[in-house]
Amino acid sequence: MRRVALAVLIAALSIGTALAQESCNSRAVGKDGRPLAGAAKTSFLAKCKREACTPKAVGSNGKPLRGAAKRSFMAKCQKDA
Repeated sequence: MRRVALAVLIAALSIGTALAQESCNSRAVGKDGRPLAGAAKTSFLAKCKREACTPKAVGSNGKPLRGAAKRSFMAKCQKDA
């Protein structure tokens, strides 16, 4: 029973991550309702990924990461996202 619950939890988290990435792409729309393109889209996606990763940058003690640890975590998180 625990294995099934763990499998469901892992599947839910992986699907949530995929949907979060899709939401950045789907939200990349200008004020006029047209999709962003070029540098505007690149800038928007970078900001969206950064904002998605920032709340996750917490150490094992519950405190926010700082310095090199935060830079490393953010780079990995944004690359994976």
